[in-house]
Amino acid sequence: MPKDYLKNPPLADDEMMAAIDIGSNSFHLAIARLDHGEVRKVVSMSEKVQLAAGLDENNILGAAAEKRGLECLSRFVARLDSVPPERIRVVATNALRQAKNANDFITRANKILPKPIEIIAGREEARLIYLGVSHTNASSDKRLVIDIGGGSTEFIIGQEFDPLLTESLQMGCVAFTQKYFSDGLITKDAFNNAISAARKEVLAINGRYQKVGWSSVVGSSGTIKAVRNVLVSKGWADEQERITYKGVKKLEKLLLKIGNVDDIDLEGVKEHRKAVFPAGVAVLRAIMKVLGIETMVYSDGALREGVMYDMLGRFASEDVRDRSVLALIKRYSGDKKQAKQVVKTSLNLFEQVKAKLALNSEDGDLLRRAASLHEIGLAIAHSSYHKHSAYLIEYSDIPGFSQVDQKRMAQLMLNHRRKLKADMLEQTCTIGGDSLVYLCLLLRLAVLAHHSRSDHELPELELKVIDDNRWQITVGESSEHYAFLLSDLHTEVEQFAKWGVKLSVVEAKCD
Repeated sequence: MPKDYLKNPPLADDEMMAAIDIGSNSFHLAIARLDHGEVRKVVSMSEKVQLAAGLDENNILGAAAEKRGLECLSRFVARLDSVPPERIRVVATNALRQAKNANDFITRANKILPKPIEIIAGREEARLIYLGVSHTNASSDKRLVIDIGGGSTEFIIGQEFDPLLTESLQMGCVAFTQKYFSDGLITKDAFNNAISAARKEVLAINGRYQKVGWSSVVGSSGTIKAVRNVLVSKGWADEQERITYKGVKKLEKLLLKIGNVDDIDLEGVKEHRKAVFPAGVAVLRAIMKVLGIETMVYSDGALREGVMYDMLGRFASEDVRDRSVLALIKRYSGDKKQAKQVVKTSLNLFEQVKAKLALNSEDGDLLRRAASLHEIGLAIAHSSYHKHSAYLIEYSDIPGFSQVDQKRMAQLMLNHRRKLKADMLEQTCTIGGDSLVYLCLLLRLAVLAHHSRSDHELPELELKVIDDNRWQITVGESSEHYAFLLSDLHTEVEQFAKWGVKLSVVEAKCD
């Protein structure tokens, strides 16, 4: 894939970068500097926000949880003065994936934050967690990584730096606390019910994971860290200070003896974790039982570290998103030659108008990737293939892309051919603003230019933006191979008008 549109140059040693993880239980901030290719944390902050606890039975995020979240983000932002905005990523996980009114929170948060929030899918979260763990705990073994969060638990089998199998299950310490320990009492019934529910979830993936197999197990996140700390302090860990299944069973008995979350006073369990700790232990016990795990090591690296290493890849021309695009083309047997032609023309048009339309390099990347993938829907059916392309892009698990990224790209697919609908203009603006509208129109022109799928050289296309609502495209001296192009462009005038852009088509005259 072309690398001309990477947003940022590679990081140099000692440059700063940051990641914010908007989790279901806690919000985390990590600021790091680059040290000989490794991410070295210099600032680490964590606050209990319990966003997931603010979701009602209809998955509506309450005002109190929203307020806690915004106040926390404001405090985080105050620590980001030393980090350029282009070196910051903000990712949100299960709570905002579930919240039906997530956009309300995101709109308010984005006014505070130097970079917009990216809601990431469960499997993308799993990929990033593995990236963080694999860089923090280097190993060539095939490993199973487990991360128990507030709203979901991620399972990844990987080797070295490559995830092989990823899954995200709807069980976490906040969600299970609300369900089974909401009164604060730690009872045998509550534990048994929580373990049974978690067992049911894990059994659904057990077959696939056992088939792939692993040689060691790594745990990450606050729940597993707290469990390890307690087991070590009690002498219930093994000689290498690993979590053991026997130790977890002893911890369960101890918690039952304590009887109430308010009375938990255990070394390694922070004040803000007490309320969700029994639920976390129940989930961990179920996982270890179903998967037959006897011992587990703890890794300090997790999602936020993974986010930063992912950023490093983007800056160093090793963008996982481009690998994902190539994988999708291969999976759906896309016409590489046609895709390449459309990419070339779309970026040529983009270059001509980007300054006038205030488009940036991220917009260029989005257009390039959409142009590469615009025909993948043909693998399903020729009729309305643009709709199939849009569906595949929006609803697939695509490594490296946030949900917003995929929605924007899907919108480009949806509007690259056939009639433009006036009501789609509002939808496109809502998803990606004016810039997404412009990208849709640029992709339409590029696809139209290659409608014949001809091998002959395309006539020169000169695109001018007179103002936001008036565009002019000049077609160089045509040939018999592209005699239709002017006619097609004239037909397109009517479509552009539906989206408020007056398109003029001019034929260049020969001297």
